[in-house]
Amino acid sequence: MIRIILLFALFNCIALTGFSQTGSILGTVSTHGLPLEFASIGILHTNWGATTDTKGNFILNDIPYGQYELVVSIVGFENKKEWINLTEETSEIILDISLIETTSLLDEVVISGTRTERYRSDLPIAVQVLTSEAFEGTQASCLAEGLNFQPGLRMETDCQTCNYTQLRMNGLGGGYSQILINSRPIFSALNGLYGLEQIPANMIDRVEVVRGGGSAMFGSSAIAGTVNVITKNPTKNSYAVGVSHSLIDGTANDNLLNANLTQVNKNETAGLTLFASRRQRQDWDANGDGFSEIPRILNNSFGLNTFWQPSKKWRLGLSLNSINEERDGGDLLDEVPHQRTQSENRLSYTLTGNADLNYQIDESQNVVLYGGVQTTDRRHYTGIDGEDGYGNTDNYTIQGGAQYNRTFSDFFGGMNTFTLGTEYQLDDIFDEIPAYNYLIDQRAIQSGTFLQSDWVVNEKITVLAGVRLTHHNLAERAVLTPRFSVMYSILPLMKARFSYGRGFRAPQAFDADLHIAFAGGGISTIQLADDLQSEFSDSYSVSWDFDKAADRYIFGFTVSGFYTDLQNVFILEEKGEDVDGNLILEKRNGNSSQVRGITFEGRANFDGMVEIDAGITFQKSEFEDAVSWSSEVPSTTNYLRTPDNYGFYTINILPENKFSGSLSGVYTGSMLVPHFGGAPEQVEDELVVSRSFLETNLRLTYEFDLSKTAQTIELAAGVQNIFNAYQRDFDTGKNRDSNYVYGPARPRTFYVGVKYGSF
Repeated sequence: MIRIILLFALFNCIALTGFSQTGSILGTVSTHGLPLEFASIGILHTNWGATTDTKGNFILNDIPYGQYELVVSIVGFENKKEWINLTEETSEIILDISLIETTSLLDEVVISGTRTERYRSDLPIAVQVLTSEAFEGTQASCLAEGLNFQPGLRMETDCQTCNYTQLRMNGLGGGYSQILINSRPIFSALNGLYGLEQIPANMIDRVEVVRGGGSAMFGSSAIAGTVNVITKNPTKNSYAVGVSHSLIDGTANDNLLNANLTQVNKNETAGLTLFASRRQRQDWDANGDGFSEIPRILNNSFGLNTFWQPSKKWRLGLSLNSINEERDGGDLLDEVPHQRTQSENRLSYTLTGNADLNYQIDESQNVVLYGGVQTTDRRHYTGIDGEDGYGNTDNYTIQGGAQYNRTFSDFFGGMNTFTLGTEYQLDDIFDEIPAYNYLIDQRAIQSGTFLQSDWVVNEKITVLAGVRLTHHNLAERAVLTPRFSVMYSILPLMKARFSYGRGFRAPQAFDADLHIAFAGGGISTIQLADDLQSEFSDSYSVSWDFDKAADRYIFGFTVSGFYTDLQNVFILEEKGEDVDGNLILEKRNGNSSQVRGITFEGRANFDGMVEIDAGITFQKSEFEDAVSWSSEVPSTTNYLRTPDNYGFYTINILPENKFSGSLSGVYTGSMLVPHFGGAPEQVEDELVVSRSFLETNLRLTYEFDLSKTAQTIELAAGVQNIFNAYQRDFDTGKNRDSNYVYGPARPRTFYVGVKYGSF
């Protein structure tokens, strides 16, 4: 640590000697010879910026000598980037900048990967963005339903009674991905069970997805990648109220009420965003046996984001979210849980809060202090034939840290932003069902220190390199995890990226370990082996991007490959039964495992009338040694519940401003699905090869502008899973295997909605 501090002091001295002389950058921004007013001009990695006047002119004064990347942006036009070199000979640079019109953004500003604002195309790590408009176009009412529409991602439903879900990224299970709320890792393992479905879409501004582990900014458990949920921030005065009604298979109602309100003061130094959501869904029975395949849900969510910026140097941001949900599956749902034949009942109260304080020391350096907390109180029942299956869960997560960013405009001929930070995270969980002798009482504490260099070497090469030292109370020793990424601009429109990341997972209970399932006429639980040790990983990824923008069209494609080698890998094997005859699966260490694959992505926008986005992944996930999940079935080296291919597509049609249409789909290939015996249709355990599915969705919208009130009414209608691609072989009765579920999350569902407001 002393060496790191001395190194930073040396860098500061070097930088101060170069800031003694300054120059100016001025010019004009136009399109087709016409000046553009209110265009933003900024220097990347700094706070220097300006706005064009009515004649398209701008000026930046007192800029220290050095090499900079200038970015010019305005809504409706492609961003323009240009390298500037201020010296004694070129102390005043005059620019004439022409922008190209476009209706689609290929280069959003993102924060994932470096925790500083960067344009996507500048990052050596590939960052995918799922916008709030994408959630609307795909009829996604919550976070879980929208994540399917990203390359390399697949949402999986793992229980037909409670609909527990997990995110699989690059072929790995949910425990290998890190879920962030506003860039903070306060999404606990417990909330990974249902939390992705509990977060309503109307609170989400965008989701930034980083596949692979190329950044040292985030935890060492971000092996498959990171999903950063950015909630809506106050940017302009607006409000919206929306109501929608869905009919599942023509029989079960799913009603949703959303409301959003944003207010910003005239000086834009303070703002507040409020969002609220209420979802009420009926249960649905797929095969008429009286037991639900989709549980009943009552979800009430509320949240706010606010900021206060008393000066250019200080900014304070706060966010608060509250989610209350009752989830009820099984039969006889009008009865109390212990009077039913089979039941899973979950009553959850979750509160999440974040705070960020940003101090801008000068144009080249800033300090961020941040903290967050998430608490969950859950009361639950899991039982058959009136068993005493009541239990309770208490979980809280606390996270805090500090980050220092320092940019050197002339670092060996390039520009480099160094980040030094430290973090602390505590996740405490107590989960108990006394009647089953089931207890998880775990406190996971980890602290980490990280150093990262984001070096723009020149116009063609950018290198992101960092290291993180993590202390975990459940791990055998402190772990050093290096991360490295590099981007090379082959041509202005073509870029290649490579990333490597070292990661580890401590021997603790993750989301899947906290789920209790029905199987073999009883329940099944996952236990941790007494000698369970940490799992380590080495992840590699490589990608090739091409994007072309012109006056009338935009198109691009990406080809990416990934490879992850897991050592001391966690595996699940059948251990036997407890004294009550309930099945026990034990998490143990195996030797090693490899996950490899390739993803193809394509995107296009034609004259603002048609937008297309699609991706497909081909992969293979295997253990070195065969794993025996059941004593009745031969062991296998293949991952279970993991298809070798999956993908998505979205097509947005915009023939005029008032009308729009969206066609989308999710493809899931065949996979090996374990099926425990016990139900009337399934006497013995079996490994089933599922069929493939293509889920197709359609949504149509029309907007009415109310000129006298400056408000808008939007009408929407659509169908999810038009061709009813859905599982047909569910078990029946109380002894069903509730984990025997695969494919799309819901059958054919009709949808209508209306939204009103200034949006």
